[in-house]
Amino acid sequence: MTTEADSFPRRHARTQRFTLGAPRSFTVAPDGERVVFLRSGSGTDRASSLWVLDVLDGAERVAADPRALLGGASENLSPEERARRERSREGGAGIVGYATDAAVELASFALSGRLFTAELRVGTARELRVPGPVIDPRPSPDGRHVAYAARGALRVVEAEGGADRALAEPDGDGVTYGLAEFVAAEEMGRSRGFWWSPESDRLLVARVDDTPVRRWWISDPAHPEREPQHVPYPAAGTANADVRLFLIGLDGARTEVSWDRARYPYLARVHWSAAGAPLLLVQARDQRSQLFLAVDTESGTTRMVHADEDPTWLELFAGVPCWSPSGQLVRIADEGGARVLAVGERPLTGPQLHVRAVLDVTADDVLVQASAGEEAAEPETGEVHVYRVNELGVERLSQEPGVHAAVRSGDVTVLVSAAPDRPGARVRVLRYGKQAADIASYAEDPGMSPRLLLTQGGARRIPCALLMPRDYDGDTPLPVLMDPYGGPHGPRVVAAHNAHLTSQWFADQGFAVVVADGRGTPGRSPAWEKAVHGDFTVSLDDQVEALHALAGSHPLDLSRVAIRGWSYGGWLAALAVLRRPDVFHAGIAGAPVTDWRLYDTHYTERYLGDPAADPETYAKSSLVTDEGLSSPAEPHRPLMIVHGLADDNVVVAHALRLSSALLAAGRPHEVLPLSGVTHMTPQEQVAENLLLLQVDFLKRSLGMA
Repeated sequence: MTTEADSFPRRHARTQRFTLGAPRSFTVAPDGERVVFLRSGSGTDRASSLWVLDVLDGAERVAADPRALLGGASENLSPEERARRERSREGGAGIVGYATDAAVELASFALSGRLFTAELRVGTARELRVPGPVIDPRPSPDGRHVAYAARGALRVVEAEGGADRALAEPDGDGVTYGLAEFVAAEEMGRSRGFWWSPESDRLLVARVDDTPVRRWWISDPAHPEREPQHVPYPAAGTANADVRLFLIGLDGARTEVSWDRARYPYLARVHWSAAGAPLLLVQARDQRSQLFLAVDTESGTTRMVHADEDPTWLELFAGVPCWSPSGQLVRIADEGGARVLAVGERPLTGPQLHVRAVLDVTADDVLVQASAGEEAAEPETGEVHVYRVNELGVERLSQEPGVHAAVRSGDVTVLVSAAPDRPGARVRVLRYGKQAADIASYAEDPGMSPRLLLTQGGARRIPCALLMPRDYDGDTPLPVLMDPYGGPHGPRVVAAHNAHLTSQWFADQGFAVVVADGRGTPGRSPAWEKAVHGDFTVSLDDQVEALHALAGSHPLDLSRVAIRGWSYGGWLAALAVLRRPDVFHAGIAGAPVTDWRLYDTHYTERYLGDPAADPETYAKSSLVTDEGLSSPAEPHRPLMIVHGLADDNVVVAHALRLSSALLAAGRPHEVLPLSGVTHMTPQEQVAENLLLLQVDFLKRSLGMA
């Protein structure tokens, strides 16, 4: 008998979606002797420790335990650190990130705003007494210094703890050194603001001036005695932060790096290795052109290494650009209708592969993460694999169906593999291609396995996941719950067990759950991803196509169809019930973007352009300007709007404006405000009850007993 204490919603919330206790954030020592990683002590423990695996004997040991280092005291996070974690969707505690020197012998990390280092060979950790609160400490490659950000300054301290000093201090209100600006961290995948030179004698440091950015107030209505949070938010069509880059020596000498910042204001990537000069990737504001620039470290001038242009937009990728050991530019590019790996000017892959990220580059090969391309022999729905690529060809390293990632240095590879028929992810350490060790996971077993069918639907071959109740008889037509994200950068149809647990739980409540990744979602081809350019509503068209295609071969009750989603998926759910009430009979919109003029520059302008120049584009994809809201069109479908009042990414104004528009149009709806909740819902009780309330709403709205 299942009790409330061990119900799926309770365990799902308590374990943070069964991620607590799983190893993550791997670093491999170049000598192949050590693998460093983070892992909490159990499937319900939020606080991660720093661990070291000895590759030769397979033994694991703790290098830094946050509870011991803090003496049992609770963590105290600065507003800046909370913002960093929100950008990275980090819901854990303890040691949530670390950096190492080049030899992977010294690690540094921030804990409760204090600076700590760990000697990884011997497993001892200690605090360096420096001004705080400390953010993003990083050892120099030679391990002799640690640089870190604190109170807007970039500081450096000797690894033994002496000679702490500021290399760059704020020279105005709203100015910081060594931190990423909002859109870099939220949308570009750049969470860093400083980079060490390979010789450890200087750094590249970003200077961010937020004063041009419009200020927004985010308050907590449940606590009127508290002052609102004053945040710079670069909404579409408004000013961005001013970002400059400086070379700063350990002696304080400073040289500004120059490029055409007026034409290319976005500093998207920085790479500095011994293989060549510092390498920058800078983008135009419309993201249709970008430059790869090499930096002269004496003068700060830059020279163009490569230039890209695209009529829709240029995507950013993990791991590139970088130099190969021979000094060739390594990049991922959209060429010939495919997403390819290029080294120098030569593409090394073709349309059989859709390259997603570069994982490691050596003189012999490039390790990449990729999915099957448009011309692959088999579709491999939801699968992502690891490949070795060189001029001789392509070799797949991950064999079993699933989603795979890897970290490599020298002869040691850490292969992380999730599969549809196995909970969590398996972490194997390979040496010379042979298994040397496993890294254990302490994550809880979910106690359930999805009844999952991965397939494709409709003329567009839309990737779909169909989940039926585990006790389903196979014949009775079931009410349908569409459960998409449906937008850029958020694939939901993946060949992995845990990714479908929540959908399976909804299925077990009596639904056929359909997850569809339509146009705009990643992993298929550049044209597929870029089909949403200028019109997000094609996402809705594809949800409808997938639904009707699956109904042709499975017992789906099309007279009772609901849709739920969060963020982009929340926008999609609201759009579905408002514009296609002939198809959808109820919707749950969680943290929806209802007016794209209120979302950030780098994301929104990439897809919809400048709101001043393209107002029709924004109106077409908006919920609050929908002409249908003010018309008497029937039927009006039940809609629940859920939003965290502390959300600084999709602010609660989105939900309030939609509710006001619905009220003015005479459309009944429900609003569920979540006090103190951001764009994530890490609070255990909130996350648990949110699932239960959604099921109650769906059953009421669809007339289910």
